Amino acid sequence: MSSASFRRKQRWSPQPLTPLMEGPDLGIEDSEGSKKESSWDLIRDWFKMQRIVPGSGGGGSNSSSPMSSMQGSVKTQDLRLLLGVLGCPLAPIPIRKNPISPVHIKDIPIESSTAYYIIQQYLAATGCSKHDGGAKSMYSTGTVKLIRCETEISTGKNVRTLGSRSSENGCFVLWQMSPGMWSLELAVAGHKVVAGSDGKIVWRHTPWLGAHAAKGPQRPLRRIIQGLDPRSTASLFAKAQCLGEKRIGDDDCFVLKVTADRAAVMERNEGPAEVIRHVLYGYFSQRSGLMIYMEDSHLTRVHSPENDAVYWETTIGSSIGDYRDVDGVMIGHQGRTVATVFRFGETSMHHSRTRMEEIWNINDVVFNVPGLSLDSFIPPAEILEASSASP
Repeated sequence: MSSASFRRKQRWSPQPLTPLMEGPDLGIEDSEGSKKESSWDLIRDWFKMQRIVPGSGGGGSNSSSPMSSMQGSVKTQDLRLLLGVLGCPLAPIPIRKNPISPVHIKDIPIESSTAYYIIQQYLAATGCSKHDGGAKSMYSTGTVKLIRCETEISTGKNVRTLGSRSSENGCFVLWQMSPGMWSLELAVAGHKVVAGSDGKIVWRHTPWLGAHAAKGPQRPLRRIIQGLDPRSTASLFAKAQCLGEKRIGDDDCFVLKVTADRAAVMERNEGPAEVIRHVLYGYFSQRSGLMIYMEDSHLTRVHSPENDAVYWETTIGSSIGDYRDVDGVMIGHQGRTVATVFRFGETSMHHSRTRMEEIWNINDVVFNVPGLSLDSFIPPAEILEASSASP
């Protein structure tokens, strides 16, 4: 069956439709098997579980013991946390429709004009300057290795490190078509995450939370702009500011910054969770002109009527390398992503920090895919129904 006909017939099992939360979104069920209402309640439960279960080797050799059973549950929730943070995060801002239009250098600040020049160099280095309009569609496959790392919990007086380092392997398939359409299927250790955009609605489906639609402006998949689509990357940094220079490994780099504007960030608020800021930094090698590192920081404040507000800062940094020529365009074929989820309060000295990694490789890239159509990017039925029902 073709991918187009498959997507016309697909219909996910009905789930409560709630906004897509970026960052941790664990689908822990309560004792009655019903889904919790708030993604942020699930995060809190995950950190409680981390405190209860000791690190590796604490459960004894009897696999049927309650402690071993709980450790197995923790392993499952760890993987869900990894997929929630690293599986399909979005970029902070939408891609501009006319990103590479000429600018009058005298009319803009020097930080902006410098950034514009760096992006022009990047387009030349990747070969995009030679291809007017770029490819209309793209298909890529790759592998991932998700690594669970430790959680550091501080009480103000002492620091404890919980958990142990372990990994799971997986693979993904990604389709993209202009303008703004993409579809991702990621499978890791029996868990599958599906996400996509039809150019208007961005959505995600996980087995533990069902289908979710993203709030706010339509934004690109982060995985696309970390070396797979240089033209989209350039579009994202079209209005960037140059912050200066920084050395990354053996390369001296120019650092560009783009920030989601306040109005767009406020559209992404959900219940007690308020998005404070979302910033993206790109590091462009002065030697090659290519982007070799990308980092974004996403800060959310969760209000509670009983306690002080709690802040969650998710920072994701990706190194990008092994650039290879694919039909005249330089594509990054491997990299490493490190994510940190930092939880802290307004007044409390307590905080916690969880670290996780992804090592990714691109196996295949094809431009202008034959037969790829709009039908390949149709969202799940309940997403469309909710969209048509909303005012």
